[in-house]
Parts: sequence; C-alpha cells; structure tokens
Amino acid sequence: MTATSDFSFMRAMPVLDCSDIAATIAFWRDKLGFDGATWGEPPTFAIMQRGTASIAFALMPKDKVAVSRNWAAYLYVKDVDVLYAEYEALGVELPHPPERRAYNCREFVVDDPDGHIVAFGQVLNPDPLGPGLGNRVGRDRKTAPP
Repeated sequence: MTATSDFSFMRAMPVLDCSDIAATIAFWRDKLGFDGATWGEPPTFAIMQRGTASIAFALMPKDKVAVSRNWAAYLYVKDVDVLYAEYEALGVELPHPPERRAYNCREFVVDDPDGHIVAFGQVLNPDPLGPGLGNRVGRDRKTAPP
C-alpha cells in the first residue's frame, strides 16, 4: 500500500510500560533532563519531553513481565557527544561511549529503571530518506553494504 495523500507525519511518541511512575519520572527528569506531566490519581500515565522528543509511560499491571532487550526508542539529537557528557556528569550508567554505526549514526544507549534500552543517536551525513535508507533504495538489502 502506498500513501496517496500529502499528509506528513510530524513526530512519533513511543509508549513504554513502567512499574513505578514516580521512579520513571525521576530518572527521566533528573538523569536524562526531560520534563513531564502525569495523568490519573494516583498517576498511571506520564509523558516526558525534551525538545521535540516525547516518550510516554503507562503503568503496567503488577503481574506483567517487563520489556524485551531490544531498543524501546531511538531519539535523534544534534550532538551525541555533548549529550553523552551531560549524562556521564549526572552519573547515568552508560554501557559504552558514543559509537559510529554502519547506518550513518553515532549513538549510545541507556537503560531506564524498567530495563528499556533507549538509544540516542546523531545522523552523521544527513540523507533525505533518513539514516541508513538512501544508499539502499532499489537494492537488495542482503547484499548492499551498510
């Protein structure tokens, strides 16, 4: 199916499960520099935002198993090294410094209190089709170089 209208997507907001809204808000506010708001009494939903990036959190039932170990979200930033230094200074546990990836991004990851892996990446050479897509259009993805 191909889009036929001139409608444009403006942004996306992943919604992640969390086990403790207060702890999640504290981590994203105090460690990652996001601001937010909650809904419900007691809160069962929160949206955290920094710049134009937003991530929502929904309180999961106590008997629900948490998350996969894949990326829960990928947030694009202007300068990944500056952000990494900020988080490092705040004592955020960072498994590795920013690394260049084959898909034209330099990135690092953090784990939030519920084990969500969130990547922060900077596009190195902007491509009008998006990171990692331009050099693959019309080619077999199994054989195309990254």
